[in-house]
Amino acid sequence: MSTTAPLNVLVFLGSVRTSTPPAPARVGERVALACTHLLSKRGLRPTLIDPLELDLAPPFRPHFSYADGGAPTDIAAVAAKIQHADAFVMVSPEYNHSMSPALAHVLNHFGSSLFSYKPSAIATYSMGQWGGTRAAVAMRAFLGELGCLPVSAMLHFPHAHQVFSSDGSYNDGVDSVRWDSYFDRTLAQLEWWGDACRAQRALKVDTPAPFQSSPAQRNAPSE
Repeated sequence: MSTTAPLNVLVFLGSVRTSTPPAPARVGERVALACTHLLSKRGLRPTLIDPLELDLAPPFRPHFSYADGGAPTDIAAVAAKIQHADAFVMVSPEYNHSMSPALAHVLNHFGSSLFSYKPSAIATYSMGQWGGTRAAVAMRAFLGELGCLPVSAMLHFPHAHQVFSSDGSYNDGVDSVRWDSYFDRTLAQLEWWGDACRAQRALKVDTPAPFQSSPAQRNAPSE
């Protein structure tokens, strides 16, 4: 566990589905709450970001396109939380072999400069046997481009509704010791890298400046 101040960890829930069937609804909320419980158990400070609680009404406009102080309240609030976070847990179901549109939609509102030099962990789930593993493969590239490189260990939860109850605790009959051990491999990596990255950021080592006008700023020099 961290020997300094607890890491601030944002847990992004990648689902807005409330309808049934299939039942129960909001299985992802169970997984996200379980992640917050296990993070707290490690002495960290998790905060859940639930897209159902955010006003991201169309048309799409990212946080960085607004003048300072001009972003809508919800977007500005999440941007501030990302800025002050030390690490992230991204929770997603699988949609067509990829991450959920709900998670991508939330994350696309914020520039990589807010996420960069901080680690992330991938947690996928399903009500079937595969646990969203194919979504996790796509998420590695997405999160790498966003700047919050994912740790090598990942969390996959097949039949997640049978493992977790609505408050994120384990269902009766679930082997909590084995599941806690499964969580720990990923969360230990996340904490290690979170501590290391925070220490490096505190040194104020020079890093490339964020784009000021266009992504073309990262292009190779032309002849």
